[in-house]
Amino acid sequence: MNILGYCKKLLSIVNKQKAFLALILMFTAMLFFKTNFYTPLNLINLMKSGSVLLILAFGITIVLVAGGADLSIGGVMVVSGIVAIKLMNADVPMAIAIICALLVGVVVGMINAFFSVYQKTEPFIITLGMGMLLTGIAQQLTDAHPVSSKNPGFLLLSNGKLFNQIPNQVIVMIGVFVLTFFILRYTSFGRNCYAIGGDYEVAKYSGINVMRTKALAYVYSGTIAALGGIMLSSMLNSGNSTYGENTALLVNCGVVVGGTSFAGGIGGAQHSLIGLLVFAVLQNAMNMVGVDSYVQLLFQGIVTVGIIWLDSYGRKKRREMV
Repeated sequence: MNILGYCKKLLSIVNKQKAFLALILMFTAMLFFKTNFYTPLNLINLMKSGSVLLILAFGITIVLVAGGADLSIGGVMVVSGIVAIKLMNADVPMAIAIICALLVGVVVGMINAFFSVYQKTEPFIITLGMGMLLTGIAQQLTDAHPVSSKNPGFLLLSNGKLFNQIPNQVIVMIGVFVLTFFILRYTSFGRNCYAIGGDYEVAKYSGINVMRTKALAYVYSGTIAALGGIMLSSMLNSGNSTYGENTALLVNCGVVVGGTSFAGGIGGAQHSLIGLLVFAVLQNAMNMVGVDSYVQLLFQGIVTVGIIWLDSYGRKKRREMV
C-alpha cells in the first residue's frame, strides 16, 4: 500500500471514529501553548492518572457489547480497595488480601448476572442500586473515614516503576487492555458477546448459550472493577467510600464516546481506550493551560455531546446512503 492508500485509510478511520478526531485536534491545539504537555513525564503521568478509569472501562466494555449495563463498578472499586487494606491491616498476607478483594468483584458480578440475566430485570437500575448498596457497605466498613494501609509493599503495587520509568499501574492497565482486546477479537466468547448484543433472539436460536455468556460478561466486569479498586487504593495508600462517586457514569460515558454502543453489538477495547483518553487528555490539557475547574466541566460536556452527536449524524447519513 502506497502513502496515498495509507492516508485514505487514516481518513476513513478518523471519519468513523469521532473521538479519535477529537484527540488529534486536542494534541494539535496544544502545539500553540507553551506548556510541558509533550514532555515524556507529562505523558506518563497522563496515562497513570487515567489508568484506573481505563481499567474499569475495559471491564464494562464486554458487558455493553453483550447488550448489558453495569453501573455498580464504582461501588465494587471502593469496596475491593477497602477490603484489601482492612485484611492487610489485620496481618493477612498481601497476596491473600488481594485475592479476597478480587473475589468481591466476582461475587458482585454473579449477583448482577443473577438479577439482570436470569431474572430479566432492568440491568441499568439493578446495577445502579448495587453500586449504591456497595457504597453504603464501604461507609460501614470505614465509618465514613479514610483507612490507610500499614503494609509498605501495598504502596509499591501501583507506584513501583518498570525500568524505573513506567508505573506499574500503567503496565496493569495495558495488560487488561490486551486481555480484553484478545477476548473480544479472538475467542468464541467474545464473538458470542457481539452476536448477543447485535440480536439477542437470533443469537439464542443459533445455539449460543446467551444467559451463560452474558453472566460471564458481568463477572468479568466485576472482577476487573475490583482490580481497578485495588490499584487505586495502592496508588493512594488508602481506601475511602467517596472514591467511587460518579465513577460509573464517567466511565460509561467515556466508553460510549469511544464508540461502544449502549444498544450492544458495537465497540471494543480499542474504542474504550480512545473514549477515556479523550477525557484524560482534555483534563490534562486544560490543567496545563490553567482553565478553571468549573469551566473544565463545561468543556467536557460540550465535547461529550459534540462527539456523540457527530457520530450519530454520520451513522444516519450512511444509512440514508444505503
